[in-house]
Amino acid sequence: MITFHRRFDPAQIKLIIFDLDGTLIDSRLDLIQSVNATLRHLSRPELPGDLIASYVGDGAPMLVRRALGDPSEALLREAIDFFLAYYRQHKLDHTTVYDGMHAALDAIAGLTPKRTLAVLSNKPVAPSRAICEELGLKPFFAQVYGGNSFPTKKPDPQGALALLEETGSRPEEALIVGDSAIDILTGRNANLWTCGVTYGFAPHALATAPPDVLVDAPRELVGLFG
Repeated sequence: MITFHRRFDPAQIKLIIFDLDGTLIDSRLDLIQSVNATLRHLSRPELPGDLIASYVGDGAPMLVRRALGDPSEALLREAIDFFLAYYRQHKLDHTTVYDGMHAALDAIAGLTPKRTLAVLSNKPVAPSRAICEELGLKPFFAQVYGGNSFPTKKPDPQGALALLEETGSRPEEALIVGDSAIDILTGRNANLWTCGVTYGFAPHALATAPPDVLVDAPRELVGLFG
């Protein structure tokens, strides 16, 4: 179901910015297993999957820091290095595109007026781009940026503002789509319209930063514009 909290004119939207994890792809299990592999490497006890999933969204360093509690900087650096190396090898063991997402993106790309689609993730850019390519998402997106593409990560608006500039779009002509409060706050900080998806990792977190519109399934994204 599409639920509007603040209505916008879909014909105005020229740029749609998508989050990656929990929005386009279900990477939950690979992230959980990579964190627990890191904990095993450090002789730490593994953590429940739901807890690890709740830590996702602020990038790999923060994910690892949260999993470790309050580590020393040396331990954190070792853990991050191990996590990134492990995840690089296992990022597609179980990760899939959410059911209906390919069709939704294809439908949106075919609508008039023509819109530019982009990805802005807090995941490092190399695995973000590799995942998009391997899972057949790359052709839909004019740009894929990650958490190390800019000096700051979401919810800082730097990445969103860069996409506005690159595409010649005004803030009121752009919408950001994501599963977390981080994405919604990014949109607010850049003065974009915001869309939350309830099928992601932590839909309850959207209550802390309500988006302009909520959708329950990828196919409903088409209904915003079609």
